[in-house]
Amino acid sequence: MVKIIIKRDGSSQRFVPFKIEDAIKKAFESEVKPYDKTVFTEVMSGINGRDEISVEAIQDIIEKVLYAHQHFEVMKSFILYRHMHKIQREHILGLDEDTTYINSTQTIKEYIDKADWRISANSNTGYSHAGLINNTAGKVIANFWLDTIYTKEEGYAHRDGDYHIHDLDCLSGYCAGWSLRVLLDEGFNGVRGRVESRAPAHFREALGQMANFLGILQSEWAGAQAFSSFDTYLAPYVYKDQLTYKEIKKAVRSFIYNLNVPARWGQSPFTNITIDWTVPDDLKGQIPTRNQLHLFSEMEDSLLLEEAQNRGVERLEAMTYRDFQPEMNLINKAYYEVMTEGDKQGQPFTFPIPTVNITEDFDWYGENTDILFENTAKIGSSYFQNFIGSQYIRDESGELIPNEEAYKPGHVRSMCCRLQLDLRELLKRGGGLFGSAEMTGSIGVVTINMARLGYLYAGDEEKLITKLTKLMEYAYSTLEKKRIFVQEMYDRGLFPYTARYLPGFNNHFSTIGVNGINEMILNFSKNKNDITSETGEMMALRILDLMRDQLKEFQERSGNLYNLEATPAEGTTYRFAKEDIKRYPDMIQAGTKEN
Repeated sequence: MVKIIIKRDGSSQRFVPFKIEDAIKKAFESEVKPYDKTVFTEVMSGINGRDEISVEAIQDIIEKVLYAHQHFEVMKSFILYRHMHKIQREHILGLDEDTTYINSTQTIKEYIDKADWRISANSNTGYSHAGLINNTAGKVIANFWLDTIYTKEEGYAHRDGDYHIHDLDCLSGYCAGWSLRVLLDEGFNGVRGRVESRAPAHFREALGQMANFLGILQSEWAGAQAFSSFDTYLAPYVYKDQLTYKEIKKAVRSFIYNLNVPARWGQSPFTNITIDWTVPDDLKGQIPTRNQLHLFSEMEDSLLLEEAQNRGVERLEAMTYRDFQPEMNLINKAYYEVMTEGDKQGQPFTFPIPTVNITEDFDWYGENTDILFENTAKIGSSYFQNFIGSQYIRDESGELIPNEEAYKPGHVRSMCCRLQLDLRELLKRGGGLFGSAEMTGSIGVVTINMARLGYLYAGDEEKLITKLTKLMEYAYSTLEKKRIFVQEMYDRGLFPYTARYLPGFNNHFSTIGVNGINEMILNFSKNKNDITSETGEMMALRILDLMRDQLKEFQERSGNLYNLEATPAEGTTYRFAKEDIKRYPDMIQAGTKEN
């Protein structure tokens, strides 16, 4: 059995069979041919019986076996790959071995023949010509990051599956939350050479500008674009226009439909909205504005004035957000009915994903409560932020008093799937135009493969923590480099609309995520414990506490904001499992080899 492989520079390393099979598989994939397992079996038979073998000798054997099995196109691809790396090593034709060269023919064929797993990695992306362009450009951009911006060690840790650097196919930040209030006050405009809109004066105009805003800004970011207080900020427009429920629902349906059209290179914009349900305390006394004047400035409408007086307000210009709860209810009813009904075929709408704030004053018997939870049961459209039980504590006499340490709806904004931003950290730096601290988000995300750590360091928590700390340092380095690069591109004007509405990235976090903690515990304990056991739970808490402390140190070291996230990782978890099973066939994983 071969134990040592001799590299081209004369150095030696441990022989790892999966790398040979990986090279053979890639040759078949490059020609979109079904993999022939017998090629690998014969190659292994040809090299067994030796204690050591060179890389060149192995590649010679692979070529001979491919020829013997009449896989001529695959053999040609393998020879070309081998030749390309030779001229890179020898710097022929100006090629550099530190640069990844992409086979354009292979890239196009992989997509059009649906051989690239990335085509199905994003459920919001369809197989299309636009998707082909996006996929092809993404490979070039990803290798630019790995070859040019990050060190070899940082790039190798990603390519090898120790961690995953998200959104390498974009030269932009990850996700962003925007001030809907600023957009409604100023309008969608301010970028030289592009069409401009005045501040919206009516409900349909507001929704139209919001859809355009989210679609355009999505093209300047890799991930979700979010608006907070969707219902609160839009309610005054419904009041002003005196719309019927039918008209409101029609406008909301048009808005939702526009956000689900795959207009962003083969996919629909990834959009989020936060629904307050009841007016937040910090907005109750504030006025709706247009061009920094009250939305109802200089309006004379006897019907609107009469309704305002019925609500206890003497003048239209004295109305604040607290006065528009009935209109909020109508907007939310229309929104959830449309989301539940779906499109013409009854297919549910994916976006915008709503986050609903459940506060102490949430009306559990309100007119829309059944609609909200019917949607939750049938479609599951919403994320919920639960503020109940955390807002009050009992004093020494047993009386309930406000908990000053608790997260509050005005302090927390939900940007992406699970990225919760504690905006109390941001208040020191200033928020948006109105001090609402909505201009937040994340510059980038790195997810660590926790399952692999549990397998590699089974039974030795000290070594596991040492490796985890090293990977976190790599992640920190990549995130700091990304922040510098994105800031430079921002300064050069690569993101014109972002520059118009965002003064800088000081309020944007760098995010480190975890994936596979349950599998980490299973592998670490050799299947004796999982995360539901007391031992497993305590280990998970120790690891997460350690990571949180490390992030605090990163924050102090860099002056930038950091946070810890349970990464959704729909594509990442598949990639981790795929890479792990190649290297460690006996590793415990969720699911089966097929899924």
